[in-house]
Amino acid sequence: MPKSILVVEDEQEIRELLVFTLLRDGYEVVEAETAEVALEKIDNSLPDLILVDWMLPGMDGIDLAKRLRRDELTADLPIVMLTARGEEADKLQSFAGGIDDYITKPFSPRELLARLKALLRRSGGPKNNLIEASGICLDLNSYRITINGNEIQISPTEYKLLEVLMRNPDRAFERSQLLDRVWGRQVFVEERTVDVHMLRLRKILKPYGLDATLQTVRGIGYRFTSVS
Repeated sequence: MPKSILVVEDEQEIRELLVFTLLRDGYEVVEAETAEVALEKIDNSLPDLILVDWMLPGMDGIDLAKRLRRDELTADLPIVMLTARGEEADKLQSFAGGIDDYITKPFSPRELLARLKALLRRSGGPKNNLIEASGICLDLNSYRITINGNEIQISPTEYKLLEVLMRNPDRAFERSQLLDRVWGRQVFVEERTVDVHMLRLRKILKPYGLDATLQTVRGIGYRFTSVS
C-alpha cells in the first residue's frame, strides 16, 4: 500500500507541483490549503507524513506542528517544513516546534523525495511491511492476515483494530483511543462497538489458541501481548 502524504500549502502552483511530484513517485496524496483544513483531513484519515508550508493563512505551520505534537494520536507523525524562510533562527524555531526536517524554497524535487524517503524510513514501520507476533502475520501491502501460514478471513475494521494493537504490543489502549485510530474522529459510534469487534477477533484467533493475545485491561480497554 503506498504511503500517504498530506500536503498543506496555500499557494496553488506550488501545491500542484508537490502533488505531481509525489504522485509520480508512487505516493498517495491528500491536499489542504490551510492548517484548519489539514486538521479535518487528519481526523478523517491519518497520513504517514505531513509536508507543510510555514506561512499559511490562519494557523501557521509551526502552530500546526505544535498542536499535532500535543495530540497523542499524532505526536509521532513525521512533519516536514517547506518554506522560503532559510535563516538559522527560523530553522531552530521550527525544530523546537516539533518539525522533523526543514526544506527551503526553491527546492529540488529530487532532494525533496530523497528526504521524505529517509524520514519515512527513520520514523519506523514494520520490516518488509509485515507485522508478526505469536504466529500472526499482517501484510500491510495486501491487507491479508495469516496465522501459522494459514490465510484467514477478517473484516477491514477488525484488520485495522488488530493492526493498531500489534503495532503497539503491551500498550493498553482506552476504547476511545481505539475508536479514534480505527474508526476516525468524524465517525460517531459507541465505545461498546470496540467490545463487539474485540469479541469477534477473539473468536477468529481462538481455534489457533491465540485469543489470549487480546487482553482486557480492567477499567481501561485492551492490549495485545505475545504468547509463546
